[in-house]
Amino acid sequence: MSKLLAHKLHNRKQRKSRIRSVVSGTATRPRLSVYISNTHVSAQLIDDTSHRTLAYVTSVGQKAVKGTMSEKATWVGQEIAARAKAAKIKAVVFDRNGKLYHGRIAALAEAARNAGLEF
Repeated sequence: MSKLLAHKLHNRKQRKSRIRSVVSGTATRPRLSVYISNTHVSAQLIDDTSHRTLAYVTSVGQKAVKGTMSEKATWVGQEIAARAKAAKIKAVVFDRNGKLYHGRIAALAEAARNAGLEF
């Protein structure tokens, strides 16, 4: 691993730790955790008090989801909002996982907001 890559990963891990020290999900307001890889997008609603995942959506293996990563992120945002509604969850706490609120993360968040989630 190159020094530059190690440095970037270390900085992201520090940002993630800072965010997670403040952001915590409950049963009434779970944490919406977002993970974006090179090819796929995942989001889950987590209750940190009972350590349970309440809803989970991923673009892995979804034939209906094609296009750019921003389009995949938008689809995941809409689906996680629909599953949250099914679980009677209206408000969440957004956990961007150390990433900047820009591009794919912002697309997912806006799609979830437009579908009815509050955060």
